Amino acid sequence: MLRKNCIRPFLHHGHAGSSKIAGRLSKGTGVACNFGAGCLIRYYMKRPSALLLSFLTLTAPLLLAQTQAANSPGDTVVEEIIARVNNSIITRADVRKSREQLYAEASQQPNATTAEQEAKDHEKDLLRDLIDQQLLLQKASDLGISADTDLVKKLDELRKQMHADSMEDLEKAAQSQGISFEDFKQNLKNGILTQRVIGQEVGGHINVSTQEIQQYYDQHKNDMERPEKVRLSEILISTQKPDAVKTEKGETALPETPSPEAVAQAQAKANQVYDMLKKGASFDDVAKKYSNGPTASLGGDLEYFKRDTLSKELESQVFELPAGQYTQPIRTNQGFVILKVTEHQTAGVPPLKDVETQIQEQLYVTKMQPALREYLTKLREEAYIDIKPGYLDTGASPNETKPIYTTAASTDTNSKGKKKKKLGVF
Repeated sequence: MLRKNCIRPFLHHGHAGSSKIAGRLSKGTGVACNFGAGCLIRYYMKRPSALLLSFLTLTAPLLLAQTQAANSPGDTVVEEIIARVNNSIITRADVRKSREQLYAEASQQPNATTAEQEAKDHEKDLLRDLIDQQLLLQKASDLGISADTDLVKKLDELRKQMHADSMEDLEKAAQSQGISFEDFKQNLKNGILTQRVIGQEVGGHINVSTQEIQQYYDQHKNDMERPEKVRLSEILISTQKPDAVKTEKGETALPETPSPEAVAQAQAKANQVYDMLKKGASFDDVAKKYSNGPTASLGGDLEYFKRDTLSKELESQVFELPAGQYTQPIRTNQGFVILKVTEHQTAGVPPLKDVETQIQEQLYVTKMQPALREYLTKLREEAYIDIKPGYLDTGASPNETKPIYTTAASTDTNSKGKKKKKLGVF
């Protein structure tokens, strides 16, 4: 059964505007979000699910705007051509849409003010990015790369996440909110194609040596210093009544003090759960089945805690445990809780083995940026690119070949009443 009004909330389900690599590295060593080629790199590095969420977050409002514009009154839509890339064209409307997408992404960054300024600084590169995309899509065609299978997988992944029974239900949900499903699929397909070209033609030729990893580690130890913290999971056996206590005026009040019998029953159940764990039962499975806490559906996951953020009683027990161990049932105001230490991060600089993968990814991205720009420059030199006077490709190469066009614009001679699209030539 498809959830009602599920498209809009899903579109804002945490845009992955910052790289997952940056999230895992310590302060000062993360990968900053760069626009242009940097965004292509970030796009390439993300996992499929994040790719889909990121794409949806940014493109859905734009697709809605495009669909509304296409349905607006008027017989003729004039699109001014500002660039030709081999047999493809880029219009002024394309640049406008890119600008809208640029600021949509900036608005979702943690520091919106800084991101907006970066977006303003990047406006001069919008045409460059559109030419980059056309060159990559054309290269995908030359290499015989297909995105059909991946597109079906990603759409099905989206369907499952949104609890749609069929692809038709997903399409109807999009259409009901004014989003062109065909445009959405085409944009998603283009993203897959450019991702695969970058991976095959650029990323596949980048190597990071063990020596480079060691050197980076030695030079950035101060940036990697971290405090001690633990990641906890809980199983809560509550002594409280499931329903909130109401006053005579209907206001929510503090829960009633549990009776000795209720406390004894909760303690007995907590001890039974503890025995299950000692016999080898999965903590996640037991939490999902028996915990009364709000994290039960997540297997009890409580995220990370530094020292001095827990009560003294809890802190004294969990910070003494290694990862994988759990406490005995502990009496709290809510009932009896069993805490498991899923991760225990020691204070100081982590050993190289703990951050080797993150450093490798950091160095990979650092090498990817210039390598991708070099590759795109090479594609430009092999292509025919013509830019309308007044517009600038900031990624242009002096070795590009400019074509000479002798054909004029064609006129649509379809019957009256049908919308005509004219392409302005230069």
